[in-house]
Amino acid sequence: MSTAVFTPKFISFDCYGTLTRFRMTEMATQFYADRLPAEALPRFCKDWSAYRLDEVLGAWKPYREVIANSLERTSKKWGVEFREEEASAVYEAVPTWGPHEDVPGGLSKICDKIPLVILSNAMNSQIMSNVGMLGATFHRVYTAESAQAYKPRMQAFEYMFDQLGMGPEVGMHVSSSFRYDQNTATDLGFGCRVFVGRGHEPSNANYRDVEIPHIGALPAVVGL
Repeated sequence: MSTAVFTPKFISFDCYGTLTRFRMTEMATQFYADRLPAEALPRFCKDWSAYRLDEVLGAWKPYREVIANSLERTSKKWGVEFREEEASAVYEAVPTWGPHEDVPGGLSKICDKIPLVILSNAMNSQIMSNVGMLGATFHRVYTAESAQAYKPRMQAFEYMFDQLGMGPEVGMHVSSSFRYDQNTATDLGFGCRVFVGRGHEPSNANYRDVEIPHIGALPAVVGL
């Protein structure tokens, strides 16, 4: 479907990474600097990202466990000490993280014209703190906890559709991740898939209709 003429009935967003600046790598780099050489830390953080994805592919569990289990598994792989208090510190920091600087300006131009929805791999007790810093009004905010499933599982998206009373064909999904979002959005048949090139995943033309460098470019995609 041509994005030049496609006006969605809702726009759904990934939050952590796409809208909110995700600081997992920064925190792991700080914590593990006493156990790993500086040159190894980027690879350690990449492995931790992979283990976090693996942790959410099964039955739902609290996000605190996702963080702790994945960090413990990564530490085991690298043969370094895992400290439970560091995993807890990461979890407690999540709701303090604010948006990428381009987010408020971009969203504020759209939110009073098209319903904006968040579908986040988050806990109900944390997500509204992050949403409150985004600088725009959201029609609905849905979490993995409410859906009892994390993205990229279809169940998470299906929960959103059921709550909205609308299907993917009338929606636009916006995310900086193919692994968590756009691959599934493709399988589900979203009307438009917008990839935000934040730099943490390479682009893939097969799983996006539009690519933008930041949320400031999103209003133009919907003709605003």
